[in-house]
Amino acid sequence: MEITEKNIKMWSIIGPRATVGLAALDLAKNIKNLMVLTCDVSTSAGLDRYRKTFPEKYLDLGIAEQNMIGVAAGLASENFKVITTTFAPFQTMRCCEQIKVNLGYMKQKVCMIGIASGLVLGNLGYTHCCIEDIGILRSIPNLTIISPADSLETVKAIESALNHNQSVYIRITGSANNPMVYKKDYSFEIGKSLTMKEGEDVVIFSSGSMVSESIEASTQLEKENIKCKVVNVHTIKPINSKEIINHIKNKKLILTVEEHNIIGGLGSAISEIISSIEIKAKLVRLGINDQYDKGGSYNYLKDKNGLNFKKIVYDILKNLNVK
Repeated sequence: MEITEKNIKMWSIIGPRATVGLAALDLAKNIKNLMVLTCDVSTSAGLDRYRKTFPEKYLDLGIAEQNMIGVAAGLASENFKVITTTFAPFQTMRCCEQIKVNLGYMKQKVCMIGIASGLVLGNLGYTHCCIEDIGILRSIPNLTIISPADSLETVKAIESALNHNQSVYIRITGSANNPMVYKKDYSFEIGKSLTMKEGEDVVIFSSGSMVSESIEASTQLEKENIKCKVVNVHTIKPINSKEIINHIKNKKLILTVEEHNIIGGLGSAISEIISSIEIKAKLVRLGINDQYDKGGSYNYLKDKNGLNFKKIVYDILKNLNVK
């Protein structure tokens, strides 16, 4: 795909969800056996232009997510490169058994894109919010999980997933006018995290929408002479244990930050790694504290759950006993 500064800015403005459709449109020009399957979300996933341009490469299965995975697995068995997409809770939890059997157990390869994960659909309540998807899918073998940090990383994740050796779930967080974590092209590789800032005092592991918040928190803490390393753990499964262990060496504090339940997601994955080694640094997990709340706007729910740079700064200062 052509990655230019103009495209990066445009993708940031429209947000990662709409960027999914533009990425598919571009990829379809060169991938003859590409098929995109949706469940009545062509507009929501930015796929209207794709649907009109490549009608032979598009199937709308209606409100039938379980059937979508079955059809996707069948197409994959006939050597099609398949993308499925719908809202994250329906892409994952509604068809969890089909994902387990057809993709995990039978090893058919499909790129699943869960749009609007996390809290961005908060005005529709927690039926449409998705804070459980990583925890559920992380326990299914033969499945890779990616949580892109911004719109550009969404593009790179989709392209990489189509060439990956197993099924991939791409978890899309954030909204329109999405902060640009990456302002130019870079090397993206499934299974390898990316260091966004260096620092010798604290390490912040983050994913998805929380990467930009973690970078801002690190910048603010520099004013207090606290140096924070920020690591974008875009691949949550398989997580790179050697990299994680290397990042936490000689750190005073370890943080994980995610727009997900603190149970089962990035924080759990990191804690599983460090539980097997001797370490003195404390682990603090920031996310949604295993609860369903009343609905509300995206920014309201993020702030209510402490998913912003101010809360990251506060927790780091608190745990380092800095007033």
